Amino acid sequence: MRRIFAIGLAIVAGLATWFLLAEVAGVDLVARTGPSSTTRISALSVAVTAAGVGFAAWALLAVLERVWPGRARLIWTITAGGVLAVSLLGPLGGVGGAAVAGLAALHLAVGLVLIAGLPAPPVHDPGQLR
Repeated sequence: MRRIFAIGLAIVAGLATWFLLAEVAGVDLVARTGPSSTTRISALSVAVTAAGVGFAAWALLAVLERVWPGRARLIWTITAGGVLAVSLLGPLGGVGGAAVAGLAALHLAVGLVLIAGLPAPPVHDPGQLR
């Protein structure tokens, strides 16, 4: 339940960042998608992408927990940090400086929430039977 909450929180963080940038600050979040084509980043695309990335991250963590239970969180966190760093190359395709900065902020908002929330150790209930 905690991990689904982390994914939901990442979606909310992405949407809140998108809203502040696009609606409040008026940043035109447009990315180049080809030599002569662009795409405007919508709230829907932010939510769907954050959910997809969140579930993929959870799946990798679950596999690592089965294969290397003692080191899974460390391996996952290092991997997730690397993926986030590489993902920051994507915003360089933004149309204009404000779009580049805004797209980078979207990547960071979603990525940092997932990195902080997904690998947290489970909460143990002292009354729970083992």
